[in-house]
Amino acid sequence: MIMVTGANGQLASLTLQELGERRVPALGGSRSPAEGQRRLDFDDPATLDLTGVSTLVLVSAGYAEDDQVIARHQAVLDAAVRDGVTHVVYTSLTGGGDHLGFALAHRATEHLIKASGLDWTILRNGLYAELFATLLIWTPDGLESAFGDGALSAVARADLAAAAAVVAGYPTAHAGKIYDLVGEPITAPDIAESLGVTHRSIGLGEYRDRLLADDTLLPFQPPMVASIASSVRHGFLSNTTPDLVQLLGRPLTDPLTVTTDTAAAMRPDAR
Repeated sequence: MIMVTGANGQLASLTLQELGERRVPALGGSRSPAEGQRRLDFDDPATLDLTGVSTLVLVSAGYAEDDQVIARHQAVLDAAVRDGVTHVVYTSLTGGGDHLGFALAHRATEHLIKASGLDWTILRNGLYAELFATLLIWTPDGLESAFGDGALSAVARADLAAAAAVVAGYPTAHAGKIYDLVGEPITAPDIAESLGVTHRSIGLGEYRDRLLADDTLLPFQPPMVASIASSVRHGFLSNTTPDLVQLLGRPLTDPLTVTTDTAAAMRPDAR
């Protein structure tokens, strides 16, 4: 049986949907499970019951400090070894993302997986096209961002979910492989042009000040978000590979369309 962790999250739920459409039996695991899912709380080892699971799709448990994320992943890997899981598929971070503020937890988890004795596949996911849109700032005059003219090889979340389903459905064919799953490079000015508005570039210092003033962000989040802007601005996230196209066997969903549509839906006068 396949289990997908973080089942109520966007990537995991899409992965479960993809598996269902492919008629591959799969179970979701979640801290707050829906009907038919198994309770799985990485912060509560007593809930980490992976009996009957052969392939575990470990969706990264981010949104915390590195030590907490790594401890969560170690706990679930320990449970996987104990309960007889044979293969783990981990949703990691693109190799071009080593400069990002949240890269360390991903790379540490990759080391833990390789040392676990389990068969493994690592999916180094690029940053979502949908995320790129949310990091753009709407103003009465158009869009602002700290990305400058830098490009991001953004990728539609649905394409990454489809890739995870492909691998989980036939894990032996992908054992010991690391795939770098990114899209085609797009820029904030590209998105603004597609929307028919202007784009104004702001400095990283001004952007960081805005993030620090945002009381909806947790303390560890402003430096992480600022690292995305700096990495895009300075050309570290525009890497391309054929891995995702080869896994899917089809062209990628156009990241510019996904980003533009998401940004348009967030426009204040569109709500």
